[in-house]
Amino acid sequence: MGTHEEQHVAGQRFDVADAAPLLIDSDGVVRSWTRDAQRLLAYSAAEVVGTGVGGLLATEDAERMPELAERCRRDGGWAGLLTVRRKGGRAVRVMVRITPAVEPGGAARWLVLLSDVAAGARGWDMSRTVLEQMVTGSPVGIAIVDVNLRCVWSNAALEQFGGGSARDRLGRRLAEIQPGIDSEAIEAQMRRVLETGRPVVGYEHVGQVRSAPHRETAHMMSFTRLEDDGGHPMGVYYTVVDITDKHRARQRLALLDRAGEHIGRTLDITRTAQELADVAVPELADFVAVDLLEWVLRGAERAPGPLGDQQRVSLRRAGQQSVNPGVPEAVVAIGEVATYLAGSPPVRSLATGVSWREERLDPLAKEWATDTAGDRSATFLDLGLHSVMIVPVRARGVTLGVTSFFRRGRQEPFDEDDLSLAEDLVSRAAVCVDNARRYTRERDAALVLQRSLLPHRLPEQDAVEVAACYRPADELTGLGGDWYDLIQLSGARVALVVGEVPGHGIDAAAAMGRLRTAVRTLAALDLPPEEVLAHLDDLVASTAREEGDEPGAAGLQAVGAGCVYVVYDPVDGQCTMAAAGHPAPAVVLPDGSVTFVDLPQGSPLGAGGPPFEAVELALAEGSVLALHTDGLLAREERDWAVDPDRDRLRLALARRAASLDLTCRAVVDALVPVRPHDDVALLMAHTRLLGADQVADWDLPGDPAIVAAARKEAARQLAEWGLDDLVFTTELVVSELVTNAIRHAEGPIRLRLIRERALICEVSDGGATAPHLRHPRTTDEGGRGLLLVSQFSQRWGTRFVPEGKVIWAEQSLTQASPDV
Repeated sequence: MGTHEEQHVAGQRFDVADAAPLLIDSDGVVRSWTRDAQRLLAYSAAEVVGTGVGGLLATEDAERMPELAERCRRDGGWAGLLTVRRKGGRAVRVMVRITPAVEPGGAARWLVLLSDVAAGARGWDMSRTVLEQMVTGSPVGIAIVDVNLRCVWSNAALEQFGGGSARDRLGRRLAEIQPGIDSEAIEAQMRRVLETGRPVVGYEHVGQVRSAPHRETAHMMSFTRLEDDGGHPMGVYYTVVDITDKHRARQRLALLDRAGEHIGRTLDITRTAQELADVAVPELADFVAVDLLEWVLRGAERAPGPLGDQQRVSLRRAGQQSVNPGVPEAVVAIGEVATYLAGSPPVRSLATGVSWREERLDPLAKEWATDTAGDRSATFLDLGLHSVMIVPVRARGVTLGVTSFFRRGRQEPFDEDDLSLAEDLVSRAAVCVDNARRYTRERDAALVLQRSLLPHRLPEQDAVEVAACYRPADELTGLGGDWYDLIQLSGARVALVVGEVPGHGIDAAAAMGRLRTAVRTLAALDLPPEEVLAHLDDLVASTAREEGDEPGAAGLQAVGAGCVYVVYDPVDGQCTMAAAGHPAPAVVLPDGSVTFVDLPQGSPLGAGGPPFEAVELALAEGSVLALHTDGLLAREERDWAVDPDRDRLRLALARRAASLDLTCRAVVDALVPVRPHDDVALLMAHTRLLGADQVADWDLPGDPAIVAAARKEAARQLAEWGLDDLVFTTELVVSELVTNAIRHAEGPIRLRLIRERALICEVSDGGATAPHLRHPRTTDEGGRGLLLVSQFSQRWGTRFVPEGKVIWAEQSLTQASPDV
């Protein structure tokens, strides 16, 4: 054994009662043998006494005997480890201590104490003195109770929790020593240990001890049964460790985890504020109020200038919660204005962005917040509030409001750890509130954009009754690339348009807005459907080339867009349509049957391809045209002619509702989920025919003398319609248009009057040249005809038809004859 090991063994305490002693003389001969030695080595006294002790040792240790004898004489003893051999030859490692045992007047003797290392060395390092040092000097609180659970012993460390000294605790139950804890639950653990003998380890308890009567503390306790030599229970030995810091850290992490799960689940500002209040009560505070600035709730940006006037600052109560039902501590209801006096802690936190904490409030001081009129206020004593934290709601360097945390029932005031936790909670909520504010702003802007891109309401006219339904895939902004429109054309006709741009969101909406504007511009030229789509195709392709690879370019976004353009004439029920990469309209006939128009599918806009083809068909009065985007049938393939989902659309259209608007919504609800994968637009038009008494026409010869007869026929027809106030201007318009047709055109001439919401005068001829409005000089003898027509009409224009052209002019039915 090395010197270091010997010194270590020699430094240990050794209890004689737990060791096997034997006595040897100065020559190393065994002179006395004990029962403990016999139990350890299995030799009897007769076998050992009188023999050399070296015979009991292993060979290598027996060889060291002269050295050990010398060291004992020199040092007065020795301690260390040796290997001995039990009877039968098994080696046993033992701890050995040799001390002199000199008898007065007698020969020198040495007392040898042996302790088996394998047996745990109880006598070597767990002597009574060591045990006493361990329990009395331990920093862990230790106590022993008897079978009646009365204290019979405790160490000094237990006094840190209050309850008196060890002497004061004797004979007392736990409820008498610590009345602020749940003594019944703890004693139940003790009884269980007494009954079963199984120890309880790591039992956690939270309560108020005498050393901290206003603060909840957490302890970890362990219980072990004590038994006598017969195995009968004598009592319970238990330990107490203060784990308050660990407990509060766990609570804080759990609260932050719950905040991450429950705060900011929506993009609603007031709901987010309420979620913050709900999470903080009751774990952190007894009452929480969240007040935000007005511009935050509006989703606006902070306006420059002071927070309020010199006397007070107004915020809006966005959320509040209390441990008491009905939130009795609140003097302001959610949604109401909370007014704070200038200089009050909430206003200071709002202005500086720094939190504020007060452990003990002045009970007679007035609560800072009042309602708008200042009628509702109370003292902190009235509200029962005694401790407060004010934390500003700050996100991205901007203060959005303040959150007030109060304690009422719990006497423990807020400390620095509580303030740090409150700031973490509010910081998380502030980002969510600001995100909701930004979303509100962006959504409001998106809705304004949507309202500007889609028609506010479809124009009133007599050709069709219309209803439309639009459901975007992007529910956050409400924007998409689908659109619909109804455009009034000349001759009481209307154009029905439905289209879609690839993609969703604001980029698709911007591209859609450009296309819709282009369609309306082309419609104003009174072009046939196939020509409208041809011009639109050229526009998309050229715009895409000009914008190149610019990311998010509206022209690139429009490439691949689809559109169907339908023109309906209520005079004869004729309907002409063409499509560019878009599903054909469905037709619901007056008998309720549903068919689909056999419409040639042109290429999507901007993709290039063969010329667009138009289809013309006659619609019975009372038919319903259903124009829709492909999102209505929720299919990615664009082979609409063989789309099996048309059966679902047919069934949905066959169901009639009380009104066309309700039918339109019912169709979308039946075919489209609440959150569709693609934008959906549906436009339904219930066709009408103008009555025979609303249209009058005449075929005119190409003779200048017929002009007077045309004026007379027009005047007679207006008299029948009761439009005498329009006779003069109508005669002038008829005269000029018929005269121009006779002078400059060829082929048959036809005059037609239509009484709808306006009085429409049309003159058709076989010419292919459109007249131009001139501004004649004073000395010119002619050229004033179209100028007069433009002055006496609301609008006028020219449209080309296969047989030639039609020049038309509209007058309001409320228009009176001008003074001449």
